[in-house]
Amino acid sequence: MALRLDKYLTELGIGTRSEVKKLIRAKQITVNGEPAVKPEMKVNEQSDKVCLRGEELTYASYEYYLFYKPAGCVSATEDTVHRTVMDYLTDTVRSDLFPVGRLDIDTEGLLLITNDGALAHELLSPAKHVAKTYYARVAGKVTQEDVNLFEKGVDIGEDKLTKPAKLVILSNDTPYADAGKSLPENGECRKILPGEIPEDGILSEIELTITEGKFHQVKRMFEAVGKKVVYLKRLSMGPLVLPEELAPGEYRPLNEQELAALKSRQ
Repeated sequence: MALRLDKYLTELGIGTRSEVKKLIRAKQITVNGEPAVKPEMKVNEQSDKVCLRGEELTYASYEYYLFYKPAGCVSATEDTVHRTVMDYLTDTVRSDLFPVGRLDIDTEGLLLITNDGALAHELLSPAKHVAKTYYARVAGKVTQEDVNLFEKGVDIGEDKLTKPAKLVILSNDTPYADAGKSLPENGECRKILPGEIPEDGILSEIELTITEGKFHQVKRMFEAVGKKVVYLKRLSMGPLVLPEELAPGEYRPLNEQELAALKSRQ
């Protein structure tokens, strides 16, 4: 496939159209060893060798990264107040990457970063029912009654109940005063104020799998049963699982198996 040279360069983040035109006029861009002379000249991204000041450029139509979002950054490409998830990706090829979906600023966990709009649509479409699993620490004792209610659907103040969700109780007998001390410094979704400590004084640990993505959905589901989420981390999205080797703020490209599993959904 042939692209205009200026489009090729802007897609790689070399600069704006006007900026790359200046580079071309200054003979800073070469194609197959010869100085480029026109921004509209066509280049083949597979076979042509394009260099900027002698350094060869690598072109990629699409990129896919698994990112471990830390708490404290926003799921956006730009923000004038907070650090964004894109600020962590420093060695990508493309300049048009974006997070697929969002996690709240105080939520950790798996995010897919890509520039594949069609794939993003498939993963985010409500009609596709892509499963997302979260680990949470919840102020209050999560019970079998909650499990049954979540499976039927919860009233979170919208026109319809939430879709059936799978709630798994990992523990529900830890005194909150003890467990609260071990909450990760950068992972507290919400500090519980002294007057808000639950009457039972318990902190529960759970995993929750949902197939939709309503605003603050996990937190609102627990609030509907009189409990508060104090730590939240997304473990998986569809076939993608948060890699154990990634620390908060780290990322890696999808491997062939992960990409194939995603593509098989389309």
